[in-house]
Amino acid sequence: MDDPTHSKAMRRAAHGQYATGVQKRLGHLAMIAFAALVSGSFSLGALATPHLGPAALNAARFVIGIALMGIVARAMLRRPIPWPAAPWRFLVLGGTMALFFIAMFTALGMTDPVSTGAVFTLLPPLSAFFGYLFLRQVPRGLVLPSLLLAGLGAVWVIFRGDLDAMRRFDVGRGEMIFFVGVVGHAAYASLVRLYNRGEPALAFTFWTLLATGLLIGLYGLREIAETDWLALPGIVWITIVYLAIFTTAGTFFLLQYAAMRLPASKVLAYNYLTPTLVIVYEGILGHGWASLSVMAGAAVTIFGLVILALSPDG
Repeated sequence: MDDPTHSKAMRRAAHGQYATGVQKRLGHLAMIAFAALVSGSFSLGALATPHLGPAALNAARFVIGIALMGIVARAMLRRPIPWPAAPWRFLVLGGTMALFFIAMFTALGMTDPVSTGAVFTLLPPLSAFFGYLFLRQVPRGLVLPSLLLAGLGAVWVIFRGDLDAMRRFDVGRGEMIFFVGVVGHAAYASLVRLYNRGEPALAFTFWTLLATGLLIGLYGLREIAETDWLALPGIVWITIVYLAIFTTAGTFFLLQYAAMRLPASKVLAYNYLTPTLVIVYEGILGHGWASLSVMAGAAVTIFGLVILALSPDG
């Protein structure tokens, strides 16, 4: 059965409106959960990547994620997942996210995580740009200043409060490749609202996942074929399952859910929480806590996001 609250959100989206009340709060909570799930993948991913290539890792996570989302969607809708009208929409959506994943892992082979993290902070302002380009969403009041404040806090955390490291930051080929991927990710939130035609959220997420997985699979076909899957250590499979359930099926659904309720500039702003949450996870895992200076940067990020959440949508 279709979710009536989702249907109402679709009608609002069709008229360029945003959610209010409980639905608005749920949109913000969805993106906080999104950031928490994505952040948790970094510690696991660091343990798995020495044993498996990035294309094969992403292909495996999408195979499981697509299967899981298909089962959940079929059970919740209580009918077969309907074939979508204009399926080209999902190739476009899947293409933007496949571009992001491919560019990210390609860049990580050419540069370091600090540099890619710095480039990643361009995501929210780029999403605000695409929100205006595709949907004529104009950020109001404190939205842009709060984005800047949260972004500065995130940059401070990424560089561990080291001003010399910030000055040494160099834009090379790896950074430029990742920037292309970030542009694709930034466009996604606006395209979700633009291309949605009232499909149930689960069905929409399933078709987007399928398109993304197919494109990544085609890109990494040789690497996938050359991987000795039976020889992979257990930590790799733990990572794949976590990525498939939480940061593939889960985050795609949460992002689509929030994008239908909030402006694009607010949706992807929660990615600024990622470096802060990674600090928390690393501390909990016993890998050490960040300095007070870095924690202050995390506090600035959180403060900026609180202002953003409380500012008018438009």
